[in-house]
Amino acid sequence: MSLPKVLVFAGSIRTGSHNARLAALATKELLLAGADVTRISLVDYPLPLYDGDLELRSGPPENAIKLKRLIATQQGVFIASPEYNASVTPLLKNTIDWVSRVRERGEEPLAAYKNRVFALGGASDGALGAMRSLMALRQVLELGCGALVIPDQIAVMRASDAFDEMDNLKDERAANALRRVAQRLTDMAREMA
Repeated sequence: MSLPKVLVFAGSIRTGSHNARLAALATKELLLAGADVTRISLVDYPLPLYDGDLELRSGPPENAIKLKRLIATQQGVFIASPEYNASVTPLLKNTIDWVSRVRERGEEPLAAYKNRVFALGGASDGALGAMRSLMALRQVLELGCGALVIPDQIAVMRASDAFDEMDNLKDERAANALRRVAQRLTDMAREMA
């Protein structure tokens, strides 16, 4: 039986991003759970701000097409979402919006978000640990894009002090929550394969 393919990325490209650290740790946990993991950075897929007129003139940008095609090869996706003003980052929302506009060879709309499973995590210095961002992201993915998002998620609070010198989570409850998310995502991605 082949391993389920899972894509991992963070909704932040900031140097030292807590969510990039969470994405790296999620990659490790997904590998331990039995997934074939591809981790990317959105810095490698720059996109202009979504603009319907731009799309009408030139179609979706090449990086949106590349991301859509990459997502389409996966059975699962893990997104580490920072929290900006109680919501998702403009970078992440813009990426989701552009990918949602790519439609190739008679595909149904929102093809990148269908027939695969998504899992969410977030890290924030606040006491809620990016929970509001995760709620907003879940709404965008489930209601806006028709994606299947597992109910399990990981919210890392006080992120500046949450990781040890080896980039593992110090809090055992948070570490166990991430393991559960990784295992559930792997199991459901395997069912999608």
